[in-house]
Amino acid sequence: MYAIAIIRYRRPIDEVLKVVDEHRAYLKRLIEQGLLLASGPFDPRYGGALLLRVPDEAVVATLDKIRDDDPFTQKGVAQYELLPWAPVFGKEELDKVFSRAP
Repeated sequence: MYAIAIIRYRRPIDEVLKVVDEHRAYLKRLIEQGLLLASGPFDPRYGGALLLRVPDEAVVATLDKIRDDDPFTQKGVAQYELLPWAPVFGKEELDKVFSRAP
């Protein structure tokens, strides 16, 4: 199962920037675990998005853990909107590109 996480900043950008290094280190761990496929900030910078691949049998628990373990959440500078996503068109191509199972 794929998922999209929309992250919205809830504090001024100068407060968010103080946590960015921790947040990015956390995202690198998600990549190593095979959970995070792509991420980046919006332009203009009011938040960002994550493209995730999560195990079908544990979608909700995995997404909740991803949100709860993020330093952005822990430090209260951002909030997540978690959207499980079942792509129809292009799914086969996504699966090929991201063949590494979580």
